[in-house]
Amino acid sequence: MTVSTTDIIRRGLIKIDAVRVLELVDGLDLRPSARVTAVVGVPLRSLQQRRDVASFAASAPLPAVRAVLELLALAPLDKVVEALGDHAESPTFDQLSAALEQVRAAGMGDDDVVAVLCFAVGEAFPAAAHCRRLLEERDQWRLPELPEVGPGTLASRSREVDPALKESRRQRREEQRRKKVSSAPPRHVRAPKVTRNEQSPRASVADVAPVVARRDPRLTPRESALYDAAHPLAGTVVLAVVPFDAVDPATEEATAKERPALVVAASPTGVLVRGIYSQQFANRTVFSPWRRLRLDHVSYISDERVGVELPVAPVALGELTIEEWNALF
Repeated sequence: MTVSTTDIIRRGLIKIDAVRVLELVDGLDLRPSARVTAVVGVPLRSLQQRRDVASFAASAPLPAVRAVLELLALAPLDKVVEALGDHAESPTFDQLSAALEQVRAAGMGDDDVVAVLCFAVGEAFPAAAHCRRLLEERDQWRLPELPEVGPGTLASRSREVDPALKESRRQRREEQRRKKVSSAPPRHVRAPKVTRNEQSPRASVADVAPVVARRDPRLTPRESALYDAAHPLAGTVVLAVVPFDAVDPATEEATAKERPALVVAASPTGVLVRGIYSQQFANRTVFSPWRRLRLDHVSYISDERVGVELPVAPVALGELTIEEWNALF
């Protein structure tokens, strides 16, 4: 009997050490202002409070479970892709097995391997069938069964609320409103202005765990004079005419080619980019979001930055996540 993709995603998260999952979730910025959709943010905030990974994996909305699994898989997936090399796009079972043994020998743990295999199945990678086989055949990666969703699980608790608890919450909200009204200054009295440094910090997940911020690309003085790293295009992958690293003797007249490129910084007249290529060289590393951005082959991003012009309406292929950006700088 073939196990459903949904079950593999949920069971994979249960297989991974719960402490590691909670550490990752605690480090996420889940405030309403963080632009996290409710179907993902609400279950993750509940997980932060209840600390029950198995219940979350079994009963939370699939997008929330998939989001956690993806974050766990991102870094180890890069290492597996790098170990596969030219076979990364569609490896055989033996090639994938050999690559996994290579990364394990270099220190990758079984939790990382399980995250990669389950994520690959969930995203329907070309090697998804091989990943399923590995999960079934290798004892150390075999997935546990899903726990039954009973009265104490996340899903049922979100639907069933004790009437007495609802009334208690209502009374508490009323009391809080009365306190706010009684403590508010009269309308004719202007409240004293409070500077940013004088404001007391609001309690949030940031108080107990660091919020991941996008790293500074560290522009040179010359680059800073020409481009702005805070430009809205920064972090976007676009199609750009990027100069060749070297002139090909067979086509000396060709000096540049249109290719995907990551915008590092921009200005009204041009952009500073890192070119994305199909061939690997010493100054290029695996561009991990290549599949998510629907590039048609394994891609490598150059360490070198070059200034180019963009058309008025550039073709944007997608935007990097903070984690993907930080992995490059």
